[in-house]
Amino acid sequence: MPSLKDLRNRISSVRATQKITSAMKMVAAAKLRRAQEAAEAARPYAERMERMLGSLGGSLAGSAGAPKLLAGSGEDRVHLVVVATADRGLCGGFNGGIVRRSRELIDELEAAGKTVRILCVGRKGRDQLRRLHGTKIVDVIEGVGRRSVEFAEADEIAERVRTMFDEGGFDVCAIVYARFKSAISNEVTVQQLVPAPLPEAEEDTEAGGPSAVYIYEPDEEAILEDLLPRNVSVQVYRALLENAASEHGARMAAMDNATRNAGDMIARLTLQYNRTRQAMITKELIEIISGAEAV
Repeated sequence: MPSLKDLRNRISSVRATQKITSAMKMVAAAKLRRAQEAAEAARPYAERMERMLGSLGGSLAGSAGAPKLLAGSGEDRVHLVVVATADRGLCGGFNGGIVRRSRELIDELEAAGKTVRILCVGRKGRDQLRRLHGTKIVDVIEGVGRRSVEFAEADEIAERVRTMFDEGGFDVCAIVYARFKSAISNEVTVQQLVPAPLPEAEEDTEAGGPSAVYIYEPDEEAILEDLLPRNVSVQVYRALLENAASEHGARMAAMDNATRNAGDMIARLTLQYNRTRQAMITKELIEIISGAEAV
């Protein structure tokens, strides 16, 4: 049985931990609001960019003059998987869910006979993947969004991807990230970056009516040459914003659970302390009474 001093030390230690987890919860909640607003504000722009590519690239896909970022390398042998995680832990299953989905994707690609390369954005992804897939990791980018996610950071990652593609480092690239849904939930998403996926062009008329005809100035090829590299940066930026909001939400929920668990532990330890103290007092009284009667 632990002594009273040991119980007091444990109660004091758990209370100190509870103060830390409570402070981390409040910090994560403050950051979550800003990150959520940024992620939700970026969604319409990124989705509109995808629809514009669908409108522009639909007529050029498969043609000889199509840009390389749209047509691809012509092969499907080497795949680059961009794993976007956090640099820090203490955020529940946020990092584990992204890494788990990345492993599933890697296994699926290797089962199909593809060569896989990994670009880790965030230290936690590297730490969890290097044991089984360490030889596939080509680079690790850390410190992204340390204060807030900036477009310049996303553009640097996108430039790294575009450079590897131009040098023939891969044929297809996809990014794995957590799409923010609410403060307590997120959805791990796999999104192809290169070659640019072509969603169906947006219907601007009522169902059954003829679709609108656009005249572009300059021509489609010139617009796509500028739009496709920018689209990679925009989609990476969107993924990082979604990741940041999901990370703060997961950390807030994890720290809230930790604070509650610490409170329950303090209550149990306090009860055990009181019972032990009462037992010691009773024992001392019995010894005093027994000694008095013996005299």
